[in-house]
Amino acid sequence: MSSHGAPIPMTSRACGPLCGTAEVPGDKSISHRALILGALSVGETTITGLLEGQDVLDTARAMRAFGAEVTDHGGGKWSVHGVGVGGFAEPENVIDCGNSGTGVRLIMGAMSTSPISATFTGDASLNGRPMARVTDPLALFGTQAVGRQGGRLPMTIVGAADPVPVRYVVPVPSAQVKSAILLAGLNAPGKTVVIEAEATRDHTERMLAGFGAEITVEQTDEGRVITLTGQPELQPQHIDVPRDPSSAAFPVCAALIVPGSDVLVPGIGLNPTRAGLYATLREMGADLTYENERTEGGEPVADLRARFSPDLRGIEVPPERAASMIDEYPVLSVVASFAKGQTIMRGVKELRVKESDRIDAMARGLRANGMEVEEGLDWWIVTGRGHGEVPGGAPCASQLDHRIAMSFLILGMASQKPVRVDDGGPIATSFPIFEPLMQALGAQVTRDGM
Repeated sequence: MSSHGAPIPMTSRACGPLCGTAEVPGDKSISHRALILGALSVGETTITGLLEGQDVLDTARAMRAFGAEVTDHGGGKWSVHGVGVGGFAEPENVIDCGNSGTGVRLIMGAMSTSPISATFTGDASLNGRPMARVTDPLALFGTQAVGRQGGRLPMTIVGAADPVPVRYVVPVPSAQVKSAILLAGLNAPGKTVVIEAEATRDHTERMLAGFGAEITVEQTDEGRVITLTGQPELQPQHIDVPRDPSSAAFPVCAALIVPGSDVLVPGIGLNPTRAGLYATLREMGADLTYENERTEGGEPVADLRARFSPDLRGIEVPPERAASMIDEYPVLSVVASFAKGQTIMRGVKELRVKESDRIDAMARGLRANGMEVEEGLDWWIVTGRGHGEVPGGAPCASQLDHRIAMSFLILGMASQKPVRVDDGGPIATSFPIFEPLMQALGAQVTRDGM
């Protein structure tokens, strides 16, 4: 089943050129954080371009449950009347975060240093994901967590009544873990310090500074050291959410592999901690250009133009780039199938604990569709067949994972035979307009039986 209803089987088949403008939704990471930091501010935060996918809507509902006034004004315009740092009320009911690992982990952090309790749950996929990577560092503040075996949801978080500041070295690159700790540190006295050996997406740091928190970032021998002074009064802001580079990956990658395509994706956030895929595609020989580069709301933004690229070649992706493109490896593996030679991806064990085991899910589906894939715990290799040589024709399991579903639908747009996905329902969590957007460009994507 999809996260919020019955399965929606979908099929994608070879199509003519994809052409036009693809206005993808707002950035999911920034949308989550805008709602949460708005709820922790004093006064009204206004947001335009909010992603209205199910993941973000679940976070909006959660902020209401904690006492913030969250209003949808239509057309991606929202407002949040915050309750201030430490002002969260105890929710009356269980907080259902649906499919969103980002949502649940950030919200856990935000409430964990207030003297309240909250119980969290999600769909089958989210309830299978490990939460100890967040609850362990939150325990250092004085927070308690009681969940199912293996640190899994449903889980009750008992916030620390007298939180203490924390110094924490993040053991694996994870923006979710880092952000949960920083949000917890907001209501702890003194300075909370987070150290990451490898830089991860920095939206939380940028947005905390924008909301008036005292936060510094230094590069030292230990790594990237982030220091937050606790118990500020956050000031409400206006947030104009840039378009999501992770969602943009799908029309961009489709354009690269479908003959004759020319697609413009305007207003994409190109934060350097998120743009690894586009550097990788260029190294593979993709005809991908940035136009109208600018800065909006403290984030670098540009229009991306992607054109059909018949001479893609496999490369070894630098493992240090993994954190900046971790969500894009599934669709990269699709592009790699149409390249010549091996595309080698290392340092990617985080893919094993996403909405699904994304390495396993993609490897199974690609093999079924005629591709050669090798894999290990922390690496995988796709041997590309070149333009026009991918057989296709096999059904694929989405594993309740929106990015897996979309990746296999992109595969079908350029393979010799159609590709069927057992459930496209989870796509609504991050990219609710995926179908009409791709169809408007010329893609042949249909819901089976409809």
